[in-house]
Amino acid sequence: MTVPAKLAGFAVVLALAFGAAFALGSLADPVTSEAAEQGGAHAEDPTMAGGDTDGSHADDDGHEQDGLEAEPASAALPGLAVSQDGYTLVPRTTSVPAGRSVPYGFTVTGPDGAPVTAYTESHEKDLHLIVVRRDLVGFQHVHPTRSADGTWTVDLDLSAPGAYRVFADFEPAALGGGLTLGTDLFVGGDFSPAPLPAAAATDRVGGFDVALDGAAVAGEETELVFTVSKEGTPVTDLQPYLGAFGHLVALRAGDLAYLHTHPAEDAHPGDVGGPQVRFATTFPTAGAYRLFLDFAVDGTVHTAEFSVTVGEEGGRP
Repeated sequence: MTVPAKLAGFAVVLALAFGAAFALGSLADPVTSEAAEQGGAHAEDPTMAGGDTDGSHADDDGHEQDGLEAEPASAALPGLAVSQDGYTLVPRTTSVPAGRSVPYGFTVTGPDGAPVTAYTESHEKDLHLIVVRRDLVGFQHVHPTRSADGTWTVDLDLSAPGAYRVFADFEPAALGGGLTLGTDLFVGGDFSPAPLPAAAATDRVGGFDVALDGAAVAGEETELVFTVSKEGTPVTDLQPYLGAFGHLVALRAGDLAYLHTHPAEDAHPGDVGGPQVRFATTFPTAGAYRLFLDFAVDGTVHTAEFSVTVGEEGGRP
């Protein structure tokens, strides 16, 4: 066979091969086939274009989710991230020696990288600082002082060594909403982790007995009712503290996710309350949680602590 004849035969074989591949590709790619039927133009996948045509889209597992857009993968419960919405919690240091009165300083920087100096007051304060060791002991709720340059300072009781979690709960004036940012603080010394206390419905602090009632269902709003008594007598002279008759912090054991809680009623200077203090909160998942209730009597703030277990079907603390 001559060389030209060989080349012609090779060209025929290539043409047949490409034709078969194109036919198979059309069967395997319905988007391309549909585009061809609509005039040969390429039909762009709306998810690749950055939008959805029907207000829903699939998550990473292929399950369709309702809404205009899904929650970003980076979104998480408050307190798990050091930075959110352009705001960042910047501590002066991440490790300190143990001590009963240890100075701690930090700033909150905004989207422009500068320290934030304008805040919207929430619960009567510009910023609430929550500090607790990662095994959920040594809870502190303090209110730092802010200097003109945006630096916050406060003395902390860090007499027990270990790894602590620091939460800054605040609302930047420019944001129009609240944030809770978290960072770690390491306190030098011998560390002996404490086990999480067993779930219990009562706690005793400062001579007061506090009882907790409320059926917690994961993923649903739960009303928590705390009843304060002393020597068997209901306490009816609770004082306003941070705009309510109590302030509640809830933390999820394991990752220390910070849950926002909301008092059922406000309290103003001169008001008295009790014996019950009510809050609403949502436990996002089943598991163990630690609750810290601050309440004030005779000018002194006391903190009652509870462990609760939330089941998928709900359960009583």
